[in-house]
Amino acid sequence: MSTVANNVQEVQTRIRAAASRAGRDASEIVCMAVTKTFPPESIREAYDAGLRLFGENRVQEFAGKRAALRDLPDAEWHMIGHLQTNKASKAAELFAAVDSVDSLRLAEKLHLSARQLGRRLAVLIEIKMEEEAAKSGVAPESKELDELLRHAAEFDHLEFRGLMAIPPLAEDPERARPWFRRLRQLRDQIAARKLPSVGMQVLSMGMSHDFEVAIEEGSTCVRVGTAIFGERTKI
Repeated sequence: MSTVANNVQEVQTRIRAAASRAGRDASEIVCMAVTKTFPPESIREAYDAGLRLFGENRVQEFAGKRAALRDLPDAEWHMIGHLQTNKASKAAELFAAVDSVDSLRLAEKLHLSARQLGRRLAVLIEIKMEEEAAKSGVAPESKELDELLRHAAEFDHLEFRGLMAIPPLAEDPERARPWFRRLRQLRDQIAARKLPSVGMQVLSMGMSHDFEVAIEEGSTCVRVGTAIFGERTKI
């Protein structure tokens, strides 16, 4: 087995153990391989090891890889990085989903682009878990979030599936637990409103250093890069 295949196996083992500790069914949790900066060859190794869900952070970077990965028909590609509105059209063309919708304006742009392409695009709302200028996302319980949720029914070419967030980075994974719990509670509050066209089945939280804690707090999708591919080259 390749190093990537061994790492995938180890991550899946850790996912099952975390699910067991939380009294959850591991089949409820999907592992997304975060492929930012990694070449098509590494992505193929993860695919051959059984992964089918992949996340990219930059539209242009994935556009450059796409041709080399076209023969992976059941691979699903999600945009998980901050998306500028002027790149919404290209993102709607390249990806099956955008997991980082952080404004009503971006949702409008994605909806128009998806409509022009004759397709329906899955989306998650990115929640900003702390007040930090460098962080993207919508503040929880904010006017902006409420507007986005209320207008969701107007976007018939978008499928709202849930929430995504990145908590403040901390060396100790346990420090992320309150943030994960808060996101789950926010998801539950939104779901209880039973808003038209707003699904809340997906809770995307947890990365290589803290995904086990995220699973214990209810994550349905963990985004794992370093634990699968190793340390990435900074660009």
